[in-house]
Amino acid sequence: MSTGKTKIQIARRQLGLDDDAYRAILKRTVGAESSKDLTPRQVGRVLVELERLGFQPKVSAGRAKPKPAAERTKLVGKIEAQLAEAGRPWEYADSLAKRMYQVERLEWCDSKQLGGIITALAKDAERHGRAL
Repeated sequence: MSTGKTKIQIARRQLGLDDDAYRAILKRTVGAESSKDLTPRQVGRVLVELERLGFQPKVSAGRAKPKPAAERTKLVGKIEAQLAEAGRPWEYADSLAKRMYQVERLEWCDSKQLGGIITALAKDAERHGRAL
């Protein structure tokens, strides 16, 4: 189980979700029945939804900064939220990655590049009068 999928299970326990409620969230958010085969993008979407529902991730005392995978998951979740707010498809983020960094797909970007895409989407929101 990857870090993101583990975090989903931690959130499930923290929110006290029974099996039916948990599966309903998965179905509504990413169209899946289980977190077992989720892609990193889908994991990010589920975590964003669980945080919206009240999940509060905790940073352990022994670790000053998040692991790269956890950091990427957060960034991808932020990008997803920005795309949803703008009504844009994932392909839009892929095209930004290609145009800005010559990287074919968003999921191949590193954390710094993902941060740049978040900034570009924030500027797009500002230009079109959407909330940041």
